[in-house]
Amino acid sequence: MNSSELALYAKNVRKTILSSIHEAGSGHPGGSLSMADILTVLYFNHINIDPANPMMEDRDKFVLSKGHGAPGLYSILAEKGFFEKEDVLSLRKINGRFQGHPCMSKLPGIEMSTGSLGQGFSASVGMALANKIDEKKSKVYVILGDGELQEGIVWEAAMAAAHYGLSNLIAIVDWNGLQIDGKNDDVMRVTPIDEKFAAFGWNVLIIDGHNLQEIDDAISTAKEKSNAPTVIIAKTHKGKGVSFMEDNAGWHGKAPNDEEFAIAMKELGE
Repeated sequence: MNSSELALYAKNVRKTILSSIHEAGSGHPGGSLSMADILTVLYFNHINIDPANPMMEDRDKFVLSKGHGAPGLYSILAEKGFFEKEDVLSLRKINGRFQGHPCMSKLPGIEMSTGSLGQGFSASVGMALANKIDEKKSKVYVILGDGELQEGIVWEAAMAAAHYGLSNLIAIVDWNGLQIDGKNDDVMRVTPIDEKFAAFGWNVLIIDGHNLQEIDDAISTAKEKSNAPTVIIAKTHKGKGVSFMEDNAGWHGKAPNDEEFAIAMKELGE
């Protein structure tokens, strides 16, 4: 799929993200919007899955380690046909399928229940190791938040992934520089991210996380690596696509009111 087609899908993903969070009256728009372009390229150009057969034996697997970005994952799965877009509007409803964090027992296409930061990444390492032992050619993809890199469990898993030569594992860091309490550098500095992963034995790629061609090229390059796991460090903007949300930590976990929602949807081209 070319960049113009991908851009349209990414815009639709952002609309569904905002619609579901507005309907719920709670949720995490900032980090969901920042990874919308990454999810779009990954799901439409790379990941081997089948909505008609979600448990396909040799499918690729995706883990959203930053589980609070669930509206983004639900939105891309809806675009791929795992369920209807309208269903996502039941986000965060009591006893509903679309919980505030992904739950693998409630929805097709969810490979791991996540929310406790760092654990999704560790699970993805386990999945990749299992695939290697079973000599499967499928890939495991995982998205982490940059604030999530403050968790020690991330670096234990990174060390294990390199030790076992998990070239079938591709991690993507959504590097928007912000977390719920403000700037990463003020809360607990995580940079230099590239040097840290390299020191742990990973292949490292750095890209513009909103440039669809760069995202596509980086994932293609990572898929060809055979010596070690690869991390793609994607520089993004929290709240990307909505002017008053962009680069604003206040929109980490807050739903837009009716007026704000109308402005955001207009900006996205309702």
